[in-house]
Amino acid sequence: MEFVCIDELVPTDHLLRKIDKHIDFSFIHELVKDLYCADNGRPALDPTLLFKMLLVGYLFGVRSERQLVREVQVNVAYRWFLGLNLTDKVPDASTFSQNRRRRFNESDVFQQIFDEIVLQAIAKRLVSGKHLFTDSTHLKANANKNKKTRVEVAASRQDYMDALDNAVEEDRLFHGKKPLKPTTKAPTTREINKSTTDPDSGYMVRDEKPKGFFYLDHRTVDGKCNIITDVHVTPGNVHDRVPYLERLDRQIERFDLPVEAVGLDAGYFTSAVCKGIEDRGLYGVMGYRRPTHKKGYFYKREYQYDVNSDTYICPAGQSLIYKTTSREGYRHYQSDPNICVNCEHLLRCTKNAKQVKTVTRHVWENSKERINQHRLTPEGKVIYKRRKETVERSFADAKQLHGYRYARYTGLSRVQGQCLLVAAAQNIKKIAQMAA
Repeated sequence: MEFVCIDELVPTDHLLRKIDKHIDFSFIHELVKDLYCADNGRPALDPTLLFKMLLVGYLFGVRSERQLVREVQVNVAYRWFLGLNLTDKVPDASTFSQNRRRRFNESDVFQQIFDEIVLQAIAKRLVSGKHLFTDSTHLKANANKNKKTRVEVAASRQDYMDALDNAVEEDRLFHGKKPLKPTTKAPTTREINKSTTDPDSGYMVRDEKPKGFFYLDHRTVDGKCNIITDVHVTPGNVHDRVPYLERLDRQIERFDLPVEAVGLDAGYFTSAVCKGIEDRGLYGVMGYRRPTHKKGYFYKREYQYDVNSDTYICPAGQSLIYKTTSREGYRHYQSDPNICVNCEHLLRCTKNAKQVKTVTRHVWENSKERINQHRLTPEGKVIYKRRKETVERSFADAKQLHGYRYARYTGLSRVQGQCLLVAAAQNIKKIAQMAA
């Protein structure tokens, strides 16, 4: 027999010592007190112990809760961090699963824990909030890609559609066109693949990406010390642009961030996102997206837009004049068929039976063009270069070190909890290392 002090068995430079010194976990009790009964039933597992144990698992990439229990049983540093003596009983795996399923799944406790860690990073001046970088990565759903069914779902209406409808009406009024009649069409629908194992996941089909059922983590990272400021999980078939502006507003409001610029990849380069960034007074920098082009025809960039006359000038010098603005937000500019019929470039211009060339321009195209120019400026090049050093590095660390390649659970809320705790663990690790 030996008499030992558990504190002496933990190396002085161990990561958990730094975390214990610089991270305050006392907020957890107050956070979850409404989820526990004060005067009925047997004593509950200490919630601080439970969440600290979960964070240990994500910090060190332990692949499951059952494996985590086995690791805590034999790892002295884990026991010291959790406040357990060498002979104290470790909570079993079923305790974790039952608490997660019955107590925490329908609450926002994971989001609140993540937010509190971000606030502690802000208090330690590790977050500037001036430059934010956003991207998404896929997590393989806990579902067989071959176990699926085809279902018809209603096409979702995006948050910006009301603003777009107003912009279309204003544009038509400016050009002397009548207002569009209210649509009487039934809501549009589309067919999608739906997993029979995890219906909340989405069937992802993207260039250079694996096909199957996935979740997407839309993550934002601050440019100062790579602190993650937002995590939002969607099914794998949701486009990156859909949740972006709403999540940006959430960060600014929740953490009072003085955002000046945002860095995004080409997947966000849409008129709606560009307009939203400009409306918020931010400097947006986005990656280049190669436009679609039909071989043998002129590129769209060869048709020059004249702001003063509100016309397009074709490669042959003819003016394409405004005709209408569609419900989808596109102005239509058309050529004179009497001129086009004798044009030597007709076969490279259009195959329209009436020899009419039509060029479209979005009502928010000006915002898109201005933001596209930012990536060519010295400031824009510096901001865009930081993307790979911030959000892309954050995803790489998560997948390599924190078990982020696969969704451990089924269901959107459970996967959201996993992603929030992984991000919280990464932030805790960063705070401990930067503050030490």
